[in-house]
Amino acid sequence: MRVTRPKLALTCAVAVLALAGCGSGGHGEHAVPPTATGSLEKLAAEAKCDPDMQTDADTIRQALCEKGDEKYVLATFSTDRGQAEWLNTAKDYGGYYLVGRKWVAVGEEKTVEALRTELGGDLEEGSEHMNPGGSHNKGGHHG
Repeated sequence: MRVTRPKLALTCAVAVLALAGCGSGGHGEHAVPPTATGSLEKLAAEAKCDPDMQTDADTIRQALCEKGDEKYVLATFSTDRGQAEWLNTAKDYGGYYLVGRKWVAVGEEKTVEALRTELGGDLEEGSEHMNPGGSHNKGGHHG
């Protein structure tokens, strides 16, 4: 199956907008472990997620994960460059991103903040103009 990066970014952006809402903005400090690495399945196991695969291509693997009422997208990439290009495009659509080496988790702010206590990584925010309730999403990087 051939899937282009813009199409994947758009798919993720739609998922972000469907999953996103205004978070509570709670920025409580939690212990952050070293950033996890590995396959989508390994990352999902560390996050205690049973991944529902959405895309399984050579350059990207993407799954939906649920944790209670919270949902997020977990994606792994074959190259750092592919991840960077995907992330640059996806962030134009707003949302909250937990970023590790060759992987990204996308969901509500509180969801990715909680996930960070299991997977490590850096918290990043998408474009403020596309985020519902833009005041909650200033754009930028936490980490």
